[in-house]
Amino acid sequence: MSRRALRRLRGEQRGQEEPGLGELGLDPGPERGQEAPSSAAARRGCRGPVRTGVSNLFELITAEESEDDPPSREERADARLSKRAAAGGKNEGAVTEGDGQRDEEEAEQLDQTPALSNKPRKKKKKRKTKKTSVGETLEDNDLEDIDSLLEKIEDTNGLSQQTQSGIIADNRPLLYVEHRNLNPENELKRYFGARAVLGDQRPRQRQRQSVRGTWLTTPKDTWPRYSKTGIAMQLVETRRGVQYFTFKHHREYQQVQFKFLDAVESMDPNNIVPLLEALEPYHVDSLLQLSDVCRMQENQEMARDLVEQALYSLECSFHPVFSLTSGTCRLDYRRPENRAFFLALFKHLMLLEKRGCPRTALEFCKLILSLDPENDPLCVLLLIDFLSLRAREYTFLTRMFQEWESHRNLSQLPNFAFSVPLAYFFLSQQEERSELELSQAREKAARLIQLALIMFPSVLMPLLDHCSVQPDARVASHSFFGLNAQISQPPALNQLTSLYVGRTHSLWKDPAVMAWLETNVHEVLAVVDARDPLVEECEHKRKTRYQSAPRNIYRHIILSEMKEAMAALPLEVTSQPVMGFDPLPPLDSIISYTRPERTNHPSNESTLSLFFQSLLPNFNLQGNIRHNREEEAGAGQDLNQGVNRLMAAMQDMLANIQFQEPPRDDNPEADGDWD
Repeated sequence: MSRRALRRLRGEQRGQEEPGLGELGLDPGPERGQEAPSSAAARRGCRGPVRTGVSNLFELITAEESEDDPPSREERADARLSKRAAAGGKNEGAVTEGDGQRDEEEAEQLDQTPALSNKPRKKKKKRKTKKTSVGETLEDNDLEDIDSLLEKIEDTNGLSQQTQSGIIADNRPLLYVEHRNLNPENELKRYFGARAVLGDQRPRQRQRQSVRGTWLTTPKDTWPRYSKTGIAMQLVETRRGVQYFTFKHHREYQQVQFKFLDAVESMDPNNIVPLLEALEPYHVDSLLQLSDVCRMQENQEMARDLVEQALYSLECSFHPVFSLTSGTCRLDYRRPENRAFFLALFKHLMLLEKRGCPRTALEFCKLILSLDPENDPLCVLLLIDFLSLRAREYTFLTRMFQEWESHRNLSQLPNFAFSVPLAYFFLSQQEERSELELSQAREKAARLIQLALIMFPSVLMPLLDHCSVQPDARVASHSFFGLNAQISQPPALNQLTSLYVGRTHSLWKDPAVMAWLETNVHEVLAVVDARDPLVEECEHKRKTRYQSAPRNIYRHIILSEMKEAMAALPLEVTSQPVMGFDPLPPLDSIISYTRPERTNHPSNESTLSLFFQSLLPNFNLQGNIRHNREEEAGAGQDLNQGVNRLMAAMQDMLANIQFQEPPRDDNPEADGDWD
C-alpha cells in the first residue's frame, strides 16, 4: 500500500497529527469533545453532512466524492465568466461593484473553511465548461458540437448551405468554372467511392513535394522534374473589364519548336522522342503530337498522361492575374502560341468523356468557351449540349439556351434544337419538382421538339437508324421525313446533322424518350399535312442558310474524329494536310516569330528524277544549280545541263548492260521430274 493511500486511510494530511475519533464516527475523547461540534458545523456548511458510522476504515479509500460539494474558487470564477459570455456580451470588460464584493466574501469563506478541522480536503476534478467560440477548445466528448461550430464559421465567412442546393449557383455567371469540378477524381469518388479511386495513391501524394499547386492536372511521380520551359504569359491589354493575355516563347523554346517542325515533316514520330528526352521534356506541341500517336495505337493511358503533362507545363507559366474561374480572361486563337492551350484542353476533355467523367469534361468545355466566347475557335457549342445531357446538368443547358438564344441563334444549330427539348423532357420526369414546374417543362419540351423536327426533318431517320428503331408505316411513307429530306439539304447542314446523330444517338435509346418522340412526330405530320406556313418558312431558311460551314466547324469535326461527319467534309478540307498540333490554322494568323530557312531545302523533283537518284546515288539533278539569289538568271541553263548529263548517264548505263541468254539443255526431249 502506498503512503498516499495509508495517509488517506488514517485521515491525515502530510505533516498533520492523527485524526480525531469523532471524525471516524467513534467516541471522541474528553479532550476533543468541545472541538467536535464547531468542526462538524463547519464541515456541514462547506462540505455537506458529516459521514458517521464508518465501521470499516478501508471504505475511505474507495469512497466517492460527494456531488453536492461546492466548487472551488477557480470553478466559481469560470462559472461566472461563462454566465457573462452567455448573457450576450453586455458590458464586456466591465465589473460592477456588487460582483467585486461577492468575490471578496466568497474568497474569505473559502479561506476560513479548511482551517477549522484537521480533515483533509478532497481533491476534485474541475468541471470543464463547454466553449463555443472559435478560438477556445472543445471537450473530447462533445463531438456533436463540431458540426454546429463549423456552420457558424461558414456563416461568418459568407458560405451557407444554400450553395449546395443551387440557390446561389444560379446567380453566378453562365460560364463560371468551379475548381473542384476540374478534378476527375472528385467525380469518380461520387461514383465508386474514395477508397476504390485513390487506393494507395493518397500516402504517396502527401509525400510528394510539387513545384506549385495546380488546378487543371495533378503532377505525378513518374513525370520528369519540371523546370522553366521557356514559355511565359503576358498581359496584352484590358478592355471593358476583360483581360487579354497571350503566351510567349523565349529564344530557347523557339529553337526546340523549329526542331519539332523538322521532326514532323520527316513523318516519323520516333524523331519527336529525342526532343523530349534530350532538349525539353515539357515541350507542349511534342507532347500533344505523341498523345495522338498513342491514342491511335489504343494506348489511352499514355495519351492521357501526355496531355496532362502539356497542361501542367502551360499552367505553370500562367500570369499571376490570369484566372480560370472568373470568365473575364481571353486568349486569341490567331496567335500560334495560344493554340496549344486550346488544343490541350479539348483533347483532355475528350479523353475525360471517354473515361466516364462527363461532369469534369463539361467544366473544361465551359473553360474553353470562356477563353473566346465570341469566336469559339474550336466550336465547342457543338459539344456542350451533349456533355450537359450526359452529366445531367439540364438546368445549365436550358439556362444557356434562354440567355444566348437572342444573340447567338442557338436554335439554328441542330444539336441545340434537339438537345434542349430533351433536357426539358428529363426535367419533367423529376418527381421532386412541383406539379407546376413539371407541366411547364412538358409543354416546353413538346413545343421545342416539334419546332426542331420541322426545321431539321433530316435528323429523324438517321437517329432512328442508329437507335435500331423501325418507324411506323405512316412516318416511313411520308415524304417530309423521307430520303428526299436528306438529299436536298445543303452540305454544311449535312455535316452538322451527321455530327449530332453520331455523337448523341445513345441518349435517345430510352423507351420513354422514344415514346415521347413518336407522339411529337405524329403531331408534326399533322401540321405538315395542314399546310402550315411555318413549314415553308423553315424550308426557305434551310436553303438560304448553311451554304458553307465556317472554318471552326471543320476544325471541330477533325478534332472530334466522328466518322459520319468526317465523311461529309468538303474536298478542300480533306485534300490538304492536317497536323494534329495545329489543325486548320486561321487564315488571319498573327505571327510573332518566323521559322528560318533551312540549308537543306526540300526537293521538288519529279518521281522520275527520284527513281534515277535511287539507281545512281551520286547523281544530283540540282547539284549544279546555283543557290545564290544574285545568279538566278542562269539557273535555267544549269538545269538544262543537268538534264543533258542525266540523259548521257542513262545512255552509258544502258550501253553497259549485257543480257546473257539462259543455258540450253543438250537433251531437250528428256523429261525431268521436280523433286
